[in-house]
Amino acid sequence: MTLFDSLALVNWGMGTFLIGIFAVVCIALVLIVLNMMNNDKKKEDIEEK
Repeated sequence: MTLFDSLALVNWGMGTFLIGIFAVVCIALVLIVLNMMNNDKKKEDIEEK
């Protein structure tokens, strides 16, 4: 087991940081798309009136 303990194959700190950044970017993109969808609906309602 000492061989596996001494080999640093995974940097868990950097991995969790990158996964966190990826999650934040995905949430931001979803919110942007939802915001665009809601704005389009409001414009269609104004044009119909």
